[in-house]
Amino acid sequence: MTTLYGIRNCDTIRKARRWLDENGVEYNFHDVRSDGLDKKTLTLWEQQLGWEQLLNRRGSSWRKLPDEVRNGINRASAMRVMLDNPAIIKRPLLALDKQLHLGFSTDDYIDIFA
Repeated sequence: MTTLYGIRNCDTIRKARRWLDENGVEYNFHDVRSDGLDKKTLTLWEQQLGWEQLLNRRGSSWRKLPDEVRNGINRASAMRVMLDNPAIIKRPLLALDKQLHLGFSTDDYIDIFA
């Protein structure tokens, strides 16, 4: 089964969901903010993608962090921040079979679902 992880009000999530719907891809949507995110799942993502890829340093959630957290970020602190505030994770995260795909572009999704 395909699962799309993200937050409901994200524009990129809306684009990804629209593409999946228009292309007849069955999927579950998991809102990491309202549905939650557990440590086991985050750890699996981090093992496959790396914490640096998962952590969105461009969004408002990152900018809202205290300077000392942002300046001292490492794997352990990033994992804590992502568990405490899952909206800081790059999105969408698409889980298909046992593979993870981060971000959305039409060309990438065409290749993934070809």
